Formats: sequence, structure tokens, C-alpha cells
Amino acid sequence: MTASARPVGWRVWVHAARPRTLPAALAPVLVGTAVAARAGEVVPWRAGAALLVALALQVAVNYANDAFDGERGIDTPDRVGPTRAVAAGWVSARSMKVATAAALAVAVLAGLALAAVTTWWLVAIGGAAVLATLGYSGGPAPYASAGLGEVFVFVFFGLVATVGSAFVHLEAVPAPAVVGAVPIGLLAVAILVTNNLRDLPTDARAGKRTLAVRLGETGTRRLLVALVLGALLGALAHPALWPPLALLAAPFALPVLRPIWRGATGWSLLPVLAATGRLQLALALGMGAALFLGS
Repeated sequence: MTASARPVGWRVWVHAARPRTLPAALAPVLVGTAVAARAGEVVPWRAGAALLVALALQVAVNYANDAFDGERGIDTPDRVGPTRAVAAGWVSARSMKVATAAALAVAVLAGLALAAVTTWWLVAIGGAAVLATLGYSGGPAPYASAGLGEVFVFVFFGLVATVGSAFVHLEAVPAPAVVGAVPIGLLAVAILVTNNLRDLPTDARAGKRTLAVRLGETGTRRLLVALVLGALLGALAHPALWPPLALLAAPFALPVLRPIWRGATGWSLLPVLAATGRLQLALALGMGAALFLGS
């Protein structure tokens, strides 16, 4: 298998947005909105704005990673996986940073609209999300290189996104959203860990000490299995779910677990990355349906 063929025009930006990772933005909004629907308090435009915030932040962190890793020389030609736009010379690092700022602006504007009708405390949370997005790969001490990227993903694409998506309707922090955020966050982390397992050899040579680099290949595979099983068990243990409808997503775990356990590496991990996104989305849909039917 070869690296990605060069896309043309706007397709460069779609490619750099990494569509396989976007379920990590959609899933928490689905679950949080389902919690609000359970309480009978969904406002459609607020659900749309919450989804826009989540998607824009996901795209922004992908663009920022492309720009900063390209600048630092981390995305080298021997890296396995979809071609990174800056490293390949498709766009300049400056242009990618402008695109990052544009994506963040979309998230900020949508977030301000939600804050205006709920609480201005959302501005502080949004500000933290923006700083976390930029600090993941950028700045003098990127925390992804310190093995802390998984913490950012769990907090912002698990807890904050899920609970926040319920809060903008209910203007409260409902316990079902907090509990539901855990399995969603674990699978968001699994997407990142799968990506970092694939990049482990080149990250190690470039001095990017992700959690996968620190744990090593065997430890990272064990972590991935634990994340997937933990997410499924977390959904099963959710006290508000209609039994156990959410676990209809369990078969989607097999295309993730089987290759990881059998030692898939390099290009063989690309289907696993996509399968992890599908698993997260399937679990979110199952949890959403279970919450609705249990209302």
C-alpha cells in the first residue's frame, strides 16, 4: 500500500481534517442530546450548535497537529498512514495554522451563542478547550509528546462534550450524562491510541514520546483492549439505560480487538482506526436509543 495520492483543491482540507476521526466529535453530542431528550428538554438549534462546536474542535486539533508536526519534522517520509498535508508540501505550515484558526473561530462563535442563552461559564470551558487544542502539538512543550494526549481526549471529547451537550438544553449537569461520558471518552481515547500505535516507530525516532512510545507496543495493545472492553462494560453498567440495548454495538468491537490482539502493525492498523470510530458511533447510537426508550 502507498501513501495517499495528492488531493486537489478543497479536497486537501477534507483530507487534512481526517474524516475517520470525526465520530469522536459526533458520538458525545448524540449521547448528551439523548440525555436531554430523556428529560424532554431538547432545543434543536442548541443541539446543532453543540455538534458544530465538537466537529470544529476535532478538525482544529487535526489541522494543528498537521501544522506543528510538519514543522517539527515528526511526519517524515517513512511514516506509515495517510499523508500529512504540510509534511508532503501540499500546503504550507502557515496556511494550515490559518485553517486551524478558522476552525477554532467556528467553534468559538457557536460556543458563544450557547453561552449567551445558558451561562457565560461556558466561555471559560471553551477557552480551555481552545488552549488544549493548540497545546496538543504546538508550543514549547506539546503535551502529546509528554504522553498526556489521552487525558486531553478523555476530558474534552468524553466528559466535556457529552455533559456539555446535555447542559446546553437542561442548564444542569445530569448524572446520566456524566456516567455516559465515560464509555464515549474511553473509545475516543482508543482512536488516538490506535493512531499512536501505528505511528509508534516513527514517533520514537523523532523523539515524540507519546503514551504509546512510553508503554511500548505490547503495553499499548493491552491498553487498547482495556479501553474497548471498559467502554462496553461502562455502557452495560449505566443505571439509566434500557437493558442492554447499548451492547448491540458489541459486534463492532471484533474488527478492533481481533487485529490488535493478532499484532497488526503499520498499514494494517488503518482499518482498525476506522473500525474504532464505527464502534464509538454504534455505541453512542445504542446508548442514545436506550436512554430514549428508558425515559
